[in-house]
Amino acid sequence: MVDGRVIYRSSAGAWRPAAGELRESGAVFVGARARPLSEAGDPAVYFRRAFDAPPDLVTATLHVTALGVVEPYVNGTRVGDEVLAPGWTSYRHRLVVRSHDVTSLVRSGANAFGAIVGEGWATGKLGYEEIARRRRFADRVALFAVIELRRPDRTELVVTDDRFRTGEGAVRANGVYDGVTIDATLEQAGWNLPGFDDRGWEPAEAVERDLATLVDPAAPPIRRIEELPPLGIRSSRRGTTIVDFGQNISGWVRLRLAGPRGHAVTVRHAEVLVDGEPDYTTLRTARATDRYVLAGTGPEEFEPRFTFHGFRYAELEGLPGPLSVADVRAVVVHTDMPRTGWFTTSNPLVNRLHDNVVWSMRDNFVGLPTDCPQRDERLGWTGDINAFAPTAAFLYDVSGVLGSWLDDLAAEQAELGHVPFVVPDVQHTYRAPTALWSDTAVSLPWALYQEYGDVGILRRRYGSMTAFTRSVEALLDERGVWSSGFQFGDWLDPAAPLDDQKRGRTDPHLVATAYFAKVAREMTETARVLGRTDDAEHFAALAGRVRAGFRDEYVTARGRVSGESATAYALAIEFGLLDPDQLPVAGRRLADIVRGDGYAISTGFAGTPHLALALTRTGHTDEAYGLLLRQEAPSFLHPVVLGATTIWERWDAILPDGTVNPSGMTSLNHYALGAIAHWLHTVVAGIEPTSPGYRTVRIAPRPGGDLTHVRAAHRTPTSTIEVEWSVDDGMMTLAVDVPPETAATVELPLHPDGLAVPVEAGAHRWTYRASPRSGPLSLDTPVGTLAGDDTVWPAVTAVLERHLPALDLDRFLSRNAHVALATALDDHSALPPHGRREIAAAVRSGRRSR
Repeated sequence: MVDGRVIYRSSAGAWRPAAGELRESGAVFVGARARPLSEAGDPAVYFRRAFDAPPDLVTATLHVTALGVVEPYVNGTRVGDEVLAPGWTSYRHRLVVRSHDVTSLVRSGANAFGAIVGEGWATGKLGYEEIARRRRFADRVALFAVIELRRPDRTELVVTDDRFRTGEGAVRANGVYDGVTIDATLEQAGWNLPGFDDRGWEPAEAVERDLATLVDPAAPPIRRIEELPPLGIRSSRRGTTIVDFGQNISGWVRLRLAGPRGHAVTVRHAEVLVDGEPDYTTLRTARATDRYVLAGTGPEEFEPRFTFHGFRYAELEGLPGPLSVADVRAVVVHTDMPRTGWFTTSNPLVNRLHDNVVWSMRDNFVGLPTDCPQRDERLGWTGDINAFAPTAAFLYDVSGVLGSWLDDLAAEQAELGHVPFVVPDVQHTYRAPTALWSDTAVSLPWALYQEYGDVGILRRRYGSMTAFTRSVEALLDERGVWSSGFQFGDWLDPAAPLDDQKRGRTDPHLVATAYFAKVAREMTETARVLGRTDDAEHFAALAGRVRAGFRDEYVTARGRVSGESATAYALAIEFGLLDPDQLPVAGRRLADIVRGDGYAISTGFAGTPHLALALTRTGHTDEAYGLLLRQEAPSFLHPVVLGATTIWERWDAILPDGTVNPSGMTSLNHYALGAIAHWLHTVVAGIEPTSPGYRTVRIAPRPGGDLTHVRAAHRTPTSTIEVEWSVDDGMMTLAVDVPPETAATVELPLHPDGLAVPVEAGAHRWTYRASPRSGPLSLDTPVGTLAGDDTVWPAVTAVLERHLPALDLDRFLSRNAHVALATALDDHSALPPHGRREIAAAVRSGRRSR
């Protein structure tokens, strides 16, 4: 189960180069002569410099970065296994320099350093619709490099300066959104080798750039992570070749080809087929097209560079011959984070759902946490990662990649005076804070602290956290309510109109006030952890004021919440905004809403991460399982049933007729709504930290639904927690492995005595007869539960057969297993009132036992 390999961990002890020293090396940024702006994009720039190495060389180290995306070479050999380096940071403030040991590549005497720099995020087109434009961070690509040649008695440096020369080669168009064109007929043989005649190349020009922006890496690099063979290859109706890789990924397609010189092959990428053909709706204006012009030298390999795509399907045009399975691979590309969390169950649909969550996370961590990997966007939306942070931290070690991104956020915030909605900021349109998005400045560091137990996370972010909190504090009205300004609300509530996704069922300012109450409480705890007593008192008073304002404005004395939406109740419950005597009322009302909706999802970005947790917290775990296991839209499993391999941006991304939702905002690879996995990890598997860094843990699985077996593991900062439970023929088995330096309390699920057992490190196992959970059955009981009662179900079906003889009972059961019987019967208006009364009587005749 636990097989992740640790490639890089950003904790203490990891080696880092000293960017500060490189600023004193004499190296400058160099580039080719500036070109007029062209919407079509520019060819990649090729750089080279010959240098001599001494015979007594001890070590050689290359430090390199670029405004753009760089591929470095020493004596014709590609340096390192990174791709899309140096990644995307807030280039105005931070540009990562990476270091490579190149001792084995440098030889005594003549050597050559070469690099290709493509547009990447620095000069390539970024943004969508009216904000899309090129050259946001620089007027041209530029290279910065230092080669340290260490000798026994001194160190010599080869640096980027006016001795570098620039040219062009095979890499032509190379946009992140639109793809790459590689014309192999234009490659200059030996351009990165000693002895190459570069007299036809131009001298490099110095490019003005503040070297203070150079920083050491905090995150692991982007790499090729794995390769996927095709699931199928077939011809399309328009004469092209369609390759199905069986999984929606971020990356590109590698091809092996042979054909005449100058022959062009085109690869276009799609997430979905509609009527058997690739549909490019989800790309919006991103062309996502790679093109290769063959050199005609025999078998050739085409692998894109300087771009990436989000896709499951590739449409190939111009193939010079038949394509075999061995000739094509999908290359999965993302930040090389160590895996830290695993989860599996007896239900294959739930397993696929969890796999989809993992894949969507992988596909959206290409250097930083993005919204989607396929369309003309791929931006670091703050709200998406805020909703998903606890799930992300369970599944992967994100301390490095999210720590680096939070450095960008703080830098942008300090410059702009507010937290932008996307980091790095390419919008420049919104200037005021908004709930869930902007408050990532507080909630994400707090979530990372809970995961890793590192106080330094909070200490490093404290200025950013307090600046945001105080900025919103100044916007509160006299009651302590965040009642003004733009809000996203419960973004992508399925009831929201297509042209205004923030107009859902829940008042946006209710959402804002609830989230700010949560933020104020997190700030209180942060200040206490850091020993900031005065701040802690101030933020505690602020949290109390906002909580009181929320209750006064939105909550009745008994615990009903304004708007009566699932999101409103979930936030009030989960964020501690209700008094103890109000919780039962709110919990029952939330459960009523969920059952009344037939367990259909009625929440968006704000409510979905907290809905199942709120149900469980108030004693309604069965309703949470009903939400999990419903298969009709809108639901978590509906995309799975339709064959999704990643999480969708919206619940109805694919319409009943199989076409793509025409809203213009229909990504099939968005992780935010995959936050349900946090409930799977902490409730279904029952792994929940009770102190930062998992020093103490509560293990309390909650069996339910049709799950008979669950297995999960999480690699904590000290070791790995493993939990496995099963229910078989009334016997409950629970196995727990607690890591060293961890104390756990295990609450035995379905135990007759409700035992909670403190345990130390080591393996523990319990087997006992599960206690049935008994209670009266009613029309609010799920159909599947009634079907499991040998007394009740025959009586119910007898009534149905008498009044609805044409009803397909098997289909009725399969479609409505997790829906309340009353809700399921509402779809059959032909049932007379007295028939409904007969069914109610039949149900009351039995007792619930499972």
